[in-house]
Amino acid sequence: MNKWRKIFLSDNIIVPLVAILLGLLVGAAVMLIGGYNPIDAYRFLIKRVVGTPYDFGETIRQITPLIFTGLSVAFAFRSGLFNIGADGQVLIGMTASTAVALSWSGLPSWLLVPLSVIAGGLAGGLWASIAGYLKAKRGINEVITTIMLNWTALYFSNYVIRHFYLLKGQNRSEDIGASATMTFLGSTFSNARVHWGTVIALLAAVFFFVYLWKTKQGYEMRAVGLNSKAAEYAGMNVGTNVVKAMFISGVFAGLAGTFEVIGVFHYQSVFAASPGYGFDGIAVALLGMNHPFGVVLSAILYGVLTYGSAGMSFGAGVPPELIKIVIGSIIFFIAAQGIVRFVLKPFYLKRKKEKVM
Repeated sequence: MNKWRKIFLSDNIIVPLVAILLGLLVGAAVMLIGGYNPIDAYRFLIKRVVGTPYDFGETIRQITPLIFTGLSVAFAFRSGLFNIGADGQVLIGMTASTAVALSWSGLPSWLLVPLSVIAGGLAGGLWASIAGYLKAKRGINEVITTIMLNWTALYFSNYVIRHFYLLKGQNRSEDIGASATMTFLGSTFSNARVHWGTVIALLAAVFFFVYLWKTKQGYEMRAVGLNSKAAEYAGMNVGTNVVKAMFISGVFAGLAGTFEVIGVFHYQSVFAASPGYGFDGIAVALLGMNHPFGVVLSAILYGVLTYGSAGMSFGAGVPPELIKIVIGSIIFFIAAQGIVRFVLKPFYLKRKKEKVM
């Protein structure tokens, strides 16, 4: 009992919870200033999420790509890298899985679905490896290369769809047949677009934890991330670990795109601008403090707030953009932990006195 009490009262749990509470309070204050009722707004937000089986299923669908992209950014960060290119890796994953699903549409479902998933994940990983290779061999900062690769991925994906898979008269690809879809439990959630990618996202979080904290390769990646010079002195291959870390990070992002195509929309659009999945993943990773299970929880919070914002808009008349203020405030308090610790200072002093007594 004391062990679990100690874990619950640790900074790793308390600080994020207080940051979330402060973010919600800031959002409530902004609503009051704007003349809206924050209690009604948050009530309608929750009602939108859990009010019907369909909405609950769609909330799960909204959460799934956030888990993948959050894991992508967090994995790179734990390895000493900052992957801003998750958005491009999502697009490349989408394109590869679309290409496989449409090119080999005659294959049976049990073969086509895994092939599409593998193609999307590998494509995202290989795309991220470009930035990893340039970092390892040429010392080029991965922030610069991943940003540039985002634009390259956008134009390359659009080119592939337009020239090989475009549906005539439409700004999207042909429909991916039922043999390549991954939706399930549709009747349970009133035909919401829930898909197997959610299960795989949770398994990916478990893989992240086991690989990075329970294996020799994971130990080396974390060592390189903490101090590359010391890791090199200890005999670790820094360049190989950098490329490997970016590859795994890209696989997570590629899977996000894969499941959006074959699990949700069943086609790929020609995008006028970046879809933004990867940038949301940066926020999710920061909110989850770059821990895989923290990422899952932060993705749930982010997805609930994002999907529920429509309820605030229709039910309480609150502009949905206000939810961005709430999310931004939470991330601010996570980043500025000194403020949170200042708020918690009386609580810590009280605990210290109890221990002395």
